[in-house]
Amino acid sequence: MKAILSSLFLALLFAPLLSGIINRTKALFAGRTGSPLLQAYYDLFRLFNKESVFSTTTSWVFKAAPVVIFGSTLAAACLVPALGNASLNFGIADLILLLYLLALARFFLILSALDTGSAFEGMGASREAFFSALAEPALFLCLLNVLRTHGTESLGLALSAPLAPQAAMTAPVTTVLTAAALFILLLAENSRIPVDDPTTHLELTMIHEAMILDNSGSGLALLEYGAAIKLWLFAVLLARILMPLFHPGKFWQIPVFFCLVAVLAIGIGAVESVMARLRLVKVPQLLFGAGVIALMGFFISVTGVLIG
Repeated sequence: MKAILSSLFLALLFAPLLSGIINRTKALFAGRTGSPLLQAYYDLFRLFNKESVFSTTTSWVFKAAPVVIFGSTLAAACLVPALGNASLNFGIADLILLLYLLALARFFLILSALDTGSAFEGMGASREAFFSALAEPALFLCLLNVLRTHGTESLGLALSAPLAPQAAMTAPVTTVLTAAALFILLLAENSRIPVDDPTTHLELTMIHEAMILDNSGSGLALLEYGAAIKLWLFAVLLARILMPLFHPGKFWQIPVFFCLVAVLAIGIGAVESVMARLRLVKVPQLLFGAGVIALMGFFISVTGVLIG
């Protein structure tokens, strides 16, 4: 329970900070001062204090979607232990629940975009559905690699446990390959460059932003907050996957965790500074490549178990 509460508190507190680190990194690459590090917090506070405007073509789905998206994303973040160790063994159930919660948030995001009757939002929804169908199998394979390298069926326990002794020879290689694939999926799942440009204003090239064009006020704030928490969730996953490679002691676990999360945010900002957005027809190739990298890690982990 302590791990769940700490994950909940850290997600709510630090998730918007990742956007600030990414934007400051991009500003540094561009030679600009950039927005304040806490700009995302100011924007959320401003949006929560604004009134929401709803189109006459929308139904209750559009109004309920931000709440469902925020709640399911936050619940998914609670399943990934940020600090400390998970004490409860749910077996494979926590992994399945994590994927279903993320899928539920995506389903309502697509549904709310279609509910507006807008051609642009429908276009963004169709792209989101297509790319997610390619990203989700690769994500499942990445998490399956984590379970294998840690010798447990529970995702929470796997992220809290050291590498399995029976896979000691190949576990580091599998971990690196899994982290590489998961970083690509992080960029895709969170609509970052090179898959999508979160700062674009061209409707024909947008994915995530196209789906929330009609949202305003507190509804838009919940969507933006949910997107920040989803980015935090993937960053926490990557950090906890990489932590066993550094063998931190009990005292150094917290500093190493926050350093890894900050480095990942800086890495996202660096990628967005040196790369351009891919053509949409190239995005499936990128996601397929992430799946191949994860599959290589899976085969290597199986080989390590057989040898061990």
